[in-house]
Amino acid sequence: MRKLIAVLSALVVACLAACSGPGQTGPYGAQGTRLGEALTLLGWDMTLSNLRWEVDHVLIDVTATLADPDAPHAAAADLRFGVYGTPAHPVEATGLGSCDALGELTPTPLSGSEPGRLNGTVCVGPLKERSAVRGIYAYSPADRIKDTTVAYGAAFPVGLPPINPYDTGLMLTAQGVAAFRADGIPLAPSALGDPKAFSGNGYMVLSLSADAVPGQYRDDAVARGGPLMLIAGPAAPMRGLGPDCLAAGSSVLILPDASLNSVHVPASLCTHGEINAAVLYASVSVVGTHAAVWTIS
Repeated sequence: MRKLIAVLSALVVACLAACSGPGQTGPYGAQGTRLGEALTLLGWDMTLSNLRWEVDHVLIDVTATLADPDAPHAAAADLRFGVYGTPAHPVEATGLGSCDALGELTPTPLSGSEPGRLNGTVCVGPLKERSAVRGIYAYSPADRIKDTTVAYGAAFPVGLPPINPYDTGLMLTAQGVAAFRADGIPLAPSALGDPKAFSGNGYMVLSLSADAVPGQYRDDAVARGGPLMLIAGPAAPMRGLGPDCLAAGSSVLILPDASLNSVHVPASLCTHGEINAAVLYASVSVVGTHAAVWTIS
């Protein structure tokens, strides 16, 4: 009888270790846990807590320390956070500087002033659909799982040409493209014949849809070690970026709510920099990456 009790106790302990705590399997190959608990992501021991709202932005408190300062880790400036759930389109922000638009409404924005530490609030938005939020995810566009990158050319006015979904398991379909000079003047297709139109800096906003077979995407992500992300380039720093470009960003994680049992993500990406590179010779890459999700429940 004592042996039976000991065996049952061991099984309970093993189950608790496997079913909870850091490293728990989340959606589509990402790590997953509840808000308020810690996960180790990209070399950072990270905890997200206190999800709340301010002026149609989701606010989340982040505390993180380097798990091993001497080991490889993501740069603090590369960490991006996004809404996990059912928004109409991905809503993401780079953590550092994400609360600038809210000003004094966020008195303690995320800061990396202490070496090896991150502490403060991340602001993600705008988003009016409060019921669409099930949690927050984090990833780094600079993190690439080995041998998972596939790149495609993208150019104005075509945008992204048809691609082979068997390359990555992800079907990318162009929905629209808009290009602008740095002074905000939009470019029409007729500008292709005007050499003066393509001087200086500029940017291009690509609208597309990312779709996949849910079961296959899930299996591939688990085997790969994480979901896919889209990265548009070049993304050189420049002045004059429009609000549509700033809202889109140059990367997006393909991490839909697993409860939907579908992978359909309408997204926008922005390329910017020297106008010829950003508008006529841009690229969109599909890349596997590591990610983590903190859910409300």
